[in-house]
Amino acid sequence: MLYFLGQLGDAVSAFNVFRYITFRTAGAVITALFFVFLFGPAMINGLRLRQGKGQPIREDGPAGHLLTKKGTPTMGGLMILSGAVFSTLLWSNLTNGYVWVVLLVTVGFGAIGFYDDYLKVKRMSHRGFGGKQRLALEALIGAIACYAISQLGPEPYATSLLFPFVKGLAIDLGYFFILFGGFVIMAAGNSVNLTDGLDGLAIVPVMVAAACFALIAYLVGSVNFSDYLLLNYVPGTGELSVLCGALIGAGLGFLWFNAPPAQIFMGDTGSLALGGALGSIAVATKHEIVLAIIGGLFVLETVSVIVQVASFRLTGKRVFRMAPIHHHFEHLGWTESQVVIRFWIISFVLALIGLSSLKLR
Repeated sequence: MLYFLGQLGDAVSAFNVFRYITFRTAGAVITALFFVFLFGPAMINGLRLRQGKGQPIREDGPAGHLLTKKGTPTMGGLMILSGAVFSTLLWSNLTNGYVWVVLLVTVGFGAIGFYDDYLKVKRMSHRGFGGKQRLALEALIGAIACYAISQLGPEPYATSLLFPFVKGLAIDLGYFFILFGGFVIMAAGNSVNLTDGLDGLAIVPVMVAAACFALIAYLVGSVNFSDYLLLNYVPGTGELSVLCGALIGAGLGFLWFNAPPAQIFMGDTGSLALGGALGSIAVATKHEIVLAIIGGLFVLETVSVIVQVASFRLTGKRVFRMAPIHHHFEHLGWTESQVVIRFWIISFVLALIGLSSLKLR
């Protein structure tokens, strides 16, 4: 919305600043942060009153969780979503199609997660929305988003898969791009959802990934920087930096309340929405493989669950003491803060590896 003030720059030079993506990204960070600070306490109090006993805690989880986390309200993702969406609408160029596509995925996945959280609280069970129905809705949203991205993208790479670290290597997926991109979005959403199991564990790696993709979107969307770095130019994606900034600001605000001991949990409302947002941004910027590197922590959490389930079904034995893997380390004797901070360090290292793909070609 404020982007349009830049059109007054010819008459009043001070308004030219609203044309710059970097300025509006910084504005989006600050706006989302203060939005959550301002309205977060009221949201927490309201959710606590409505939910009563709060989010159900798994009885087969670490014993300490039943003591320290019982009664904590969930659906904190509403704080993140409201702050991020408000900030994005305020600072981004609303004529940009990529912005609306990512917002569609973010809000759509957030709505699915909200319903899942609602059922869990209502039933007082960690089992919520049916898995098949949830995945079907996620697949539908992802497919619609990827079709729109294929129409917005430039030829000849609109439906191509690009490979990092190798100059010019691309595979045109054709119509299969919609299936592939939809899978990336679904996988990103659910992998962040699996990671969200300890106070602050998921939100910091999400912000790290969002910061990386703010830079990637800015570079890929700039004809000069993309040419210099030998990246494939995708016009219009630079505007997604503003949306990434809004996610970072809202995430910082949420972390203030989610820091141990958490006053509120993100819930599926937030984790699915944030993962879906990252996935759709990666598809739009043609950096799906780089997302798997930058978000390697989310991949690790997901793989641990897949391995655990497959091993138990095939052999009757478990590989980990508990999955996702962050609970395995708790059972080994790591404190919650040790697990969280060490996993944060891993996410920073993986982010640096992923960003190296921008230059190593």
